[in-house]
Amino acid sequence: MSDDLIHDPKGGMPRLLEIMRRLRDPETGCPWDIEQDFASIAPYTIEEAYEVADAIEREAWDELKGELGDLLLQSVYHTQMAEEAGMFSFDDVANAISDKMVARHPHVFGDESRDKSAEQQVQDWEKIKAAERAGKKETGVLDGVAKGLPALTRALKLQNRAARVGFDWPSTDEVLDKIVEEAQELREVQDADERFEEFGDLLFVMVNLGRHMGLDPEAALRATNAKFTRRFESIEAALAADGRTPKDSDLAEMDALWDAAKAVEKAQRITSKSSS
Repeated sequence: MSDDLIHDPKGGMPRLLEIMRRLRDPETGCPWDIEQDFASIAPYTIEEAYEVADAIEREAWDELKGELGDLLLQSVYHTQMAEEAGMFSFDDVANAISDKMVARHPHVFGDESRDKSAEQQVQDWEKIKAAERAGKKETGVLDGVAKGLPALTRALKLQNRAARVGFDWPSTDEVLDKIVEEAQELREVQDADERFEEFGDLLFVMVNLGRHMGLDPEAALRATNAKFTRRFESIEAALAADGRTPKDSDLAEMDALWDAAKAVEKAQRITSKSSS
């Protein structure tokens, strides 16, 4: 029966669960899969989540189904290991998130009115999450902010938590002043350990500036990474047209090619705006 399910192209979720169970079978499964544990699989889980985000950012809709499948496999993998250890099953995982969604949306699944602003819904959501944290004995303001988050995202979440209890600068002016202060401290420090710390402080304040401006620092840096990649590839393409590579060029020439790529992008944006 399990073989029939494994080879059923329409087997859906039961098929995937059975495939993972077979892969982890200590006698007939895959040696690599059998050796894995939660810690060894966790990096793949993070990687797959980023690949989903990457497909969405690139609007690669033909790839998204596969990337979501890869991410789903990670949940199935962790759940299979948990079930082997007698911790919980996949149904327990599905029921836990279903219970959470119902509890956090009383205006949809309960008796509360949906006639409220988005801001009020956010406030209600935070009250519900605060109650959940209290139930987990997470009494500190910063408790529950996952340590495994990307550093920029975690910094943003920590700052948002602190701001809710009034620990925040009143405007962007104070944040900008702090950036100047931190940059000067970084310039002056000589000790390597202190330089490391001051650099982290500067990054943390830059995240705070983004938060005050309503900007997601992680998304902003991803966009800049993509822009840098595009423009550097333009440099490589221009040099390749002459049969050269960046190693055959110098900084002045590459800077000029960078400016040319930047000008092309600016012209394209203007054209796009005027035609929309």
